[in-house]
Amino acid sequence: MLEGTPHDPMFKSMHNIIHIDEKWFYMTKKSEKYYLLPDEDEPYRTCKSKNFIAKVMFLVAQTRPRFDAGENETFSGKIGVFPFVTHEPAQRSSINRVTGTMVTKAITLVKRDVVRSFLIDKVLPAIREKWPRDDLKSTIFIQQDNTRTHINHNDPLFCEAATKDGFDIRLMCQPANSPDLNILDLGFFSAIQSLQYKEAPKTIDQLIDAVVKSFENFPSIMSNRIFVSLQLCMVEIMKVTGSNKYKIPHINKERLERIGQLPIQIKCDPILIQEVKNYLNME
Repeated sequence: MLEGTPHDPMFKSMHNIIHIDEKWFYMTKKSEKYYLLPDEDEPYRTCKSKNFIAKVMFLVAQTRPRFDAGENETFSGKIGVFPFVTHEPAQRSSINRVTGTMVTKAITLVKRDVVRSFLIDKVLPAIREKWPRDDLKSTIFIQQDNTRTHINHNDPLFCEAATKDGFDIRLMCQPANSPDLNILDLGFFSAIQSLQYKEAPKTIDQLIDAVVKSFENFPSIMSNRIFVSLQLCMVEIMKVTGSNKYKIPHINKERLERIGQLPIQIKCDPILIQEVKNYLNME
């Protein structure tokens, strides 16, 4: 993740790394706070059990957004958000639908074959469609965590699909037990979930629409700040020799962005890098 000279190393810009991860999004929370007018009725919420609130798992793919010299967005970095659902005809009639109506159902057990099909049939086509046209020849990396349901980096079916149309797309895994090294876990998921909770979905389709809307409405400038936080976390991880015992540093990114001084690449102390190399060689 480093580049530059040995005396002035810095982190790569990471514009060619797509972070993917899965997350459950719930229809609602057990406890909700509402601000009501004096004559307004309280919202009526029902479910079969408050311990089994309806939920849908989503696969999210996000890379670093790009801006021109005038700080205008040229690429949002939003590859897509893909719900793990199926569409099946209703088996019986109800007050909401008749027999045969297509119903959206959540996939509750996501296995490796399902993840592979989503990568090949949804994520890769989205990358080919949305990737900046002036950067098609660069190698694109998809970073995933080490969940057992994820495919290997050399999966033959994925590798075959990843080289279509002249693209060079590769899989790589982040270090184990390091959620802060994925921008989705570092801050993106919590941000779009807070936006999603502002909606009040009552069906699976409405929940999907709320999550997609939250994903699309999330500002690209905030995604860029999370990538800066990612590089700062990498520095802290090196300081504690790979441990999770550190605090996420804060450098007042909003103020630096406002005055045009938010760095794209964080510089790293060459002495620290040498200390880490010596530690790894000892191991």
